Amino acid sequence: MSAPENPQIYLILPPEIDPESFPNALARVLEAAPVACLRLALATTDEARIIRTADAIRAVAHERDIPLVLDNHFLLAGRLGLDGVHLTDGARRVRKARAELGSDAIVGAFCGTSRHAGLTAGEAGADYVAFGPVGQTALGDGESADRDLFAWWSEMIEIPVVAEGALDRDMLHALAPVTDFIALGPEIWEAPDPAQALAEMAELAGVAGSVTG
Repeated sequence: MSAPENPQIYLILPPEIDPESFPNALARVLEAAPVACLRLALATTDEARIIRTADAIRAVAHERDIPLVLDNHFLLAGRLGLDGVHLTDGARRVRKARAELGSDAIVGAFCGTSRHAGLTAGEAGADYVAFGPVGQTALGDGESADRDLFAWWSEMIEIPVVAEGALDRDMLHALAPVTDFIALGPEIWEAPDPAQALAEMAELAGVAGSVTG
């Protein structure tokens, strides 16, 4: 994942996925706008279920040359031939994941609202750092990552930054100039038409090549 001049879409997949039917739905969504990376973030810890789902999604992603990363389980990510891992606990396991997956794998770290955690993750070898939530939500401790954090990071730090969590249209428009990647998940999948929702949000973010652009 490299830092572009304009933000790219980082698509977080739903926590519950039917590996039989979802690949077709995902393929339709991926036709709606350019997507730079997919994240498999299943709610389950059932290894067999994760493997079945990852196998189904990997085929869709790799047919389109889109990297697929897995939440947290970097040992599985390596075994399954995925492109990397997204760590949800900041910098704690970045070095270990990098050692396991090698230099070519994607290792990303979610660092909440902490600039210090982001810097630590970057120093440990993270390919990108994600901050969030950026919008208002009752989840977590109520803190949010404001625009100033992304503006500072984009100006001072070379490591790509991802904005995620409770994005609405106004926040999307405000963050687009100061972030490398816009992470969309429930914002897409909870919409009546996920493909249309992705196309509209990609257009708002100024993503190059969006079908509505």
